[in-house]
Amino acid sequence: MTLIEALQTMAANFNPALAKGVNAVIQLNATGDGGGNYALAIADGKFDVKEGVAEQPTVTINVAAQDWIDIIGGRLDPTKAFMSGKLRIAGDLGLMMRFQRMFMTG
Repeated sequence: MTLIEALQTMAANFNPALAKGVNAVIQLNATGDGGGNYALAIADGKFDVKEGVAEQPTVTINVAAQDWIDIIGGRLDPTKAFMSGKLRIAGDLGLMMRFQRMFMTG
């Protein structure tokens, strides 16, 4: 899986009912091979991905591209990744707790 495929998986698994009332931009800065910068917008029950850097993100995530792919693929627990420093989050941590549920599979 590539970073783009991981973002497509997120879009496919997005649950608008769990995003009700959320209006936020998450800046994903993925480093290393296959990395990139993406602005993930959640608004009006919709999820949108744009390549680039958001001006005023609600949350900023810094992570190695492969670690993000592993998180989305279910091979790396996001809480463990955060606690071990592989996943660095700045901004609204409460939103990030909801964020995870918005994209749950199964």
